[in-house]
Amino acid sequence: YDMDQNTSNTDIYLVSKMGGTTRQLTTHPAYDGNPCWSPDGSLLAFISTRDGTRQIYVIPMNGGEAQKISDIPTGLKDFIWAPGGRYFAFTSDVHPQATSLDSSAQIDQNRATSPVKARLIDRLLYRHWDRWLEGRRSHLFVMPATGGTPWDVTPGDFDTPPISLGSPRDFAFSPDGKEIAFVRNIHDVALSTNNDIFVVPARGGTIRRITRNVGNDNQPVYSPDGKYIAYRAMRRPGFEADQYDLMIYDRRDGTIRNATSGFDLDVGEIVWDLSSEKIYFNATDQGRIVIFSVEIKNGRIKGLVHDGCNTDLIFAPDEKRLYFRRTHINLPHEIFCCDDEGEDTYQLTFTNQILLNRLEMNGVEEFWFPSFDGKIVHGLLVKPPFFDPAKKYPVVLLIHGGPQGAWEDEFHYRWNAQMFASGGYIVAMINFRGSKGYGQEFCDAVSKEWGGGPYRDIVEGLDYVLKKYPFVHSEKVAAAGASFGGYMINWIAGHTDRFKCLVSHAGISNPVSFYGTTEELWFPEWEFDGPPYDNTKYYDRWAPLRHVKNFVTPTLVIHGEQDFRVPVEQGLQMFTALQRQDVPSKLLYFPDEGHFVLRPQNARLWWQTVLGWIDQWLQTE
Repeated sequence: YDMDQNTSNTDIYLVSKMGGTTRQLTTHPAYDGNPCWSPDGSLLAFISTRDGTRQIYVIPMNGGEAQKISDIPTGLKDFIWAPGGRYFAFTSDVHPQATSLDSSAQIDQNRATSPVKARLIDRLLYRHWDRWLEGRRSHLFVMPATGGTPWDVTPGDFDTPPISLGSPRDFAFSPDGKEIAFVRNIHDVALSTNNDIFVVPARGGTIRRITRNVGNDNQPVYSPDGKYIAYRAMRRPGFEADQYDLMIYDRRDGTIRNATSGFDLDVGEIVWDLSSEKIYFNATDQGRIVIFSVEIKNGRIKGLVHDGCNTDLIFAPDEKRLYFRRTHINLPHEIFCCDDEGEDTYQLTFTNQILLNRLEMNGVEEFWFPSFDGKIVHGLLVKPPFFDPAKKYPVVLLIHGGPQGAWEDEFHYRWNAQMFASGGYIVAMINFRGSKGYGQEFCDAVSKEWGGGPYRDIVEGLDYVLKKYPFVHSEKVAAAGASFGGYMINWIAGHTDRFKCLVSHAGISNPVSFYGTTEELWFPEWEFDGPPYDNTKYYDRWAPLRHVKNFVTPTLVIHGEQDFRVPVEQGLQMFTALQRQDVPSKLLYFPDEGHFVLRPQNARLWWQTVLGWIDQWLQTE
């Protein structure tokens, strides 16, 4: 990140599989990322924006300059190399009615140069997350690895990969390179979570649907022997946070079986062992992201790597080792590896070591407590730098989003516990009912109960912290949260005056108007039991603005204009209510940010404002 230029840049580095000194491979000021080895290892392909749009470049590993391979007028998003190295598959956003990539790009160019910026919209979903869709669809293309004309293997008015509820990658070549499996949603994507797995010949042709599940299916991965396709599946339609199971599709007879039927955690990333008899995957488990293995014949599951949060799994079949990124609450992401049984773990990269040597940060501590109804709830605690147990410290309670998210032993790149602790605060984080990593029944307990059990878990957890730890100041407590965490802050504002101040980022304040302005309607229809004009019960019961007359706690409200998930009017309504009640309050409004604050200078302003607000109310006698 360049704070002065208010920009970010990515380059590609190399490191030995044994660790040691890293070597920077690309140095261009534009983006260079998404590295992908050729099957024989002689070339490294990557995406670069050095010519203005995202294109594929290839650099020979025996020396030489990067060569531009693709010239896609619409640019591309992601790509993979086909087995054998003859082709690339890539995704690009196109207008499905356009007859070519050039004509699709011309539609975008005409819109960009037109003095008329009006949009005529005739269907849902017309915007998503932080961008207007403008009628474009993501399609999957194949092209020669040496360059040339690509062909569209997923034509039609659908997104491939799906626009939401996908996995890190939702398309894959078969081991012989003749077939591609991909994910798309052929239903109304604003109302349906029903992504399915399809297959198509790599040369293009008839598309065949291989899953008929009514829930969300994604992340197809072929077994090395070509006999199976592994993928993840949810059972219940309309529910984005249902449990992911690991499914095995037999390509010979089309049968499907569940390889993790007795496993009560979400299957995450999937990688095959070379033998095609075992799969490695990760799953959120009680504040960590753990690596597991499962034997597909007997379903035997084994936990391999339990420490920290471990993601981006790669299996190296020639040496039977797993490579992955690991983070702790006091360690930004670094690359680690272990053997195929989870042993012999060591760290390969030390990218941030010089900075870490200059910082004082504590690790995470955890606690468990019985909540109001006897459920045992998990919490995490971070102490401030240079902690002195003889002192009394104010407390900042952080509330996660989702609502089916979780606080984990991770170095979060936005809601960073160390940043909150750095001002001399104890940071407490409660994984209230609804959180992931504690079984699906616990996760389900938030739906239609937003201001009920989850709120009471948070209050009980705070009480537990205040009683258990003698170094916390029970009279100096603040709370902050984003997304569902922001909703909970808005709910807290109307239900207790025990906090000295509150911070609400991108939080829902009025569920009815939220329904009419958000993009993925299956979310509120699941969480609040239908649309509000059919059933107002939960929209009314859990509406923070119903309790405006109780607002007394100083509150900072933060929202971005480009937030299409929780639209900006939610924050404006909350701030208006606070002002009308004469509650000390401020609104931090970002015209150029969405649900997250991502630009460097905006992020700095966010931290200065949030920490300044907390200091204002907690550091006074």
